[in-house]
Amino acid sequence: MATKILAAQKRMFGNVFVCKNCSKKIRTQAVRIIAGKIKCPRCSSHAFRPIRKK
Repeated sequence: MATKILAAQKRMFGNVFVCKNCSKKIRTQAVRIIAGKIKCPRCSSHAFRPIRKK
C-alpha cells in the first residue's frame, strides 16, 4: 500500500467537519466549531464531527 502525501491529506481532511444531522461537509477551524460559532447552512444545527479518514 502506498503512503499518501501529507499535503494532500491535509487538503482533504484538515479542518473539515460533517454535520451530525444532515451530513453536510463544512471547512472551518476547530476552534470555531468548539465555540459554537458555526451552524450548518442546510439544517441550522450546531452538532458537528470531524470527517473520517479513508
